Amino acid sequence: MAHNFADLYEHSVDAMPDRVALIAGGRQTTYLELERRANRLAHHLESVGFGKNSHIGFHMHNSIETIETLIACYKIRAVPVNINYRYTRDELRYVYDNADLEGLVHHRKYAEAIAEVLPFVPKLRHCIVVEDDLGGAGRFSDSVPYEEALRASDESRDFGPRAAEDLFIMYTGGTTGRPKGVMWRQEDMWRVLGGGIDFYTNEPVADEYQQSRVGAAGEPTRWFALPPLMHASAMMPTFTALWSGNTVIFDSKFDPHRVWQIVERHGAQIMIITGDAMARPLIDAYRERPVNRSSLFVIASGAALFSQPVKELLLETLPNLMVSDSIGSSETGFGGIGFAQKGAEPGRGPRVQTGRGAVVVDDDGHLVGVGDEGWIAKTGSVPIGYYKDEAKSAKLFRTVDGVRMVITDDRARVEEGGALTLLGRGNMVINTGGEKVYAEEVESIVKAHRDVYDVIVIGTKHERWGEQVGAVIESAGSAVDFDDLERHVREHLAGYKIPRRIWIADHVSRTPSGKPDYRWAKEFAVDHDPVWGANSGARSAQRANSAERFDDGRDPLAQERS
Repeated sequence: MAHNFADLYEHSVDAMPDRVALIAGGRQTTYLELERRANRLAHHLESVGFGKNSHIGFHMHNSIETIETLIACYKIRAVPVNINYRYTRDELRYVYDNADLEGLVHHRKYAEAIAEVLPFVPKLRHCIVVEDDLGGAGRFSDSVPYEEALRASDESRDFGPRAAEDLFIMYTGGTTGRPKGVMWRQEDMWRVLGGGIDFYTNEPVADEYQQSRVGAAGEPTRWFALPPLMHASAMMPTFTALWSGNTVIFDSKFDPHRVWQIVERHGAQIMIITGDAMARPLIDAYRERPVNRSSLFVIASGAALFSQPVKELLLETLPNLMVSDSIGSSETGFGGIGFAQKGAEPGRGPRVQTGRGAVVVDDDGHLVGVGDEGWIAKTGSVPIGYYKDEAKSAKLFRTVDGVRMVITDDRARVEEGGALTLLGRGNMVINTGGEKVYAEEVESIVKAHRDVYDVIVIGTKHERWGEQVGAVIESAGSAVDFDDLERHVREHLAGYKIPRRIWIADHVSRTPSGKPDYRWAKEFAVDHDPVWGANSGARSAQRANSAERFDDGRDPLAQERS
């Protein structure tokens, strides 16, 4: 047998057929029921000519059918490709074409957008439509109804052998550039994000049966996965839960009040979120309408910024919970985990204990020492590369001194005892007069102010410094006291890191995975006048201009060079 996603799920079915696997939208399904429906879909896909290495897109929100689709594809060694359901027509056209989609399973809600794209992707020859609970009404004539496809197919498990090398692709990015398809061997992805290496001990599991064997011997827990399944931050925890005999709860759309109702109704014990983007509205919703959340004992965050101020709010609002913060990406898998504590410096980046193979390296790929900064890298189980992009693959996926590694754009500092403090993404660094400013660092401090609900920090052009720091803010419901905000930021950061222009937006845009949408923020800044700082009125402009004349902590040599 192989270390393969479909094999791992089948082990759980054989060990725990009658356990509840999934709960979503008023329905629930057991491991065996999920298996039989996935088998039916897999046989349908085979009947229309799909098999090993066929690329089949899933343009779907969270549902039982989404997991059935993924399992069905893995059973026949096809490659499911995640499609961001928020993409516009041009973005969809690019991804469909770049991914070489041959088939597509989609919720009806997205049918109209898909119909606009189909004429431009001739390789896409077979579509299956799933009815949904979000009001989808669009249609196109050649799509096959999902339930009809299942009814006409066999539910038996009679597929050929699979391999650890079977391909897993995760499309990622798109906030600052075109999406990229990260290619993994399934065994490697299982090792780094699916429990094939223990997240806490960093030790590989004994064999491919260990997760199902341990799961069958214990009582299942209920995991509530809030991020979209099109992102690894939800997909891989879901598979980890299923491979170890647990129950996963979904909802089709993130609604913080509804989340708490589902926690109470179904007794969710572990909640999976993506950083501040989900934590803040969940805190607000719970404070407005508390529920019985006694079943809940862990909130696990990953894939997006989880700032110290929001962690503090979460611990205050929901005492006696364990709050974890993990790092990783589609290119690295699991990189490390930390646990929230009260009283930490708000400006300190997230700090984690590194996972197996996670290191920090310099520009040449060599390890840096304690106290030094560098790029987060991963050794051991790493991706094959980017799909159809040799240039970007060569830049990130390297062999240094005989060791294959992936070197990311994420910056970190090495601490005593093997911990890492995350500093920010290298491609989001603002260079102001020769000084580097990490957007995430400033965002964390600005967000700690009482008047700020959310923020995205960007670099804006400046005649003297090249760039200066700007911020697009969503207020916490009242007017922002900009003078007090400046005093607050100055208490924690050097002067050159203070936002010099501020824009106010009704709502700060984030990606479905909860990450700041920097492209949106820069476009917003171009299209709107700042409400504070230069160009926001004579008084503010005078204050901003005079602020540039005093010592703002910049390196004098950098000032001289500029």
